[in-house]
Parts: sequence; C-alpha cells; structure tokens
Amino acid sequence: MEITRETDYAIRCVLYLSGKQEEVTMVDEIAREMSVPKSFLAKILQKLVRSKVAKSYRGVKGGFQLAKRPAEISLLDVIETVQGPVAMNRCAVDESICNFSAACVVHPVWVDLRRKVEEYLKDVTFEMLRTGTCKCPPRDMLRR
Repeated sequence: MEITRETDYAIRCVLYLSGKQEEVTMVDEIAREMSVPKSFLAKILQKLVRSKVAKSYRGVKGGFQLAKRPAEISLLDVIETVQGPVAMNRCAVDESICNFSAACVVHPVWVDLRRKVEEYLKDVTFEMLRTGTCKCPPRDMLRR
C-alpha cells in the first residue's frame, strides 16, 4: 500500500485543523502552513467535507473546521476518504477480481495483513498525533 500525495496532504490538513478546533480556518492559511498547493487542497477539503471529517462555511468569514473532535478521527478515516479501502493487493478487497482467490495460498495472507493494517490505522487518532501520545516507534528508530 502506498500513501498517495493527495492522502499525505489530507492528513496534513486534518492535523492542522486538529490544532484549531474552535476556529474556522481559510484554505489559504492551511495551504500556506502545511505547504500544500491551494487548488489541490480545496479539492481535498471537499472530499473531507463529503465524508463528514470536516465542515465548510461560506462567506467572507468562511473556511473549514473539523466536523468531529480529533480523538474521533483516525488515520484510517482520512486514508479511506481519499484513497478508498486499504489493501496490499486488490483481491484482499474484492475476491471477485481474482480467479485464483479460492485456491490461492497467498490470499489469506493479504486479507490478514489488510485487517491488521486497518486495525492499526483505526487506533491512531489525530488527537494522538497532535499531542504526541501515539504509541509509535520514536523517529530515530525509523531511519534506515
């Protein structure tokens, strides 16, 4: 599974809005602060609004804010909003696309991996990311 640039921008956007829970924030500010192209971000924000992760407000004082508390929004929510289901292999999402899934010895591995990745991403909330309470390995341990 590869996180697309669009998904990365969506995650940055939700993370930024997580720090401004009581405020309505203009797309210009989010784009500038998160180093995301404004026109691309506007499209991403509309996806987040449609999936009820964010709310939009029109007018002079319009902008965006989260529709839920950061503790109620998981990484999985944002990834699936932008990319669709999480999977290492398409047959783990839809068996009908593979003629071999019933007899394939690798298929259960893909399905189990998908389930584990989904569970992990569902457990990581934007509140945890914002406050640094995510039970993730320290950054220095992630370097190759």
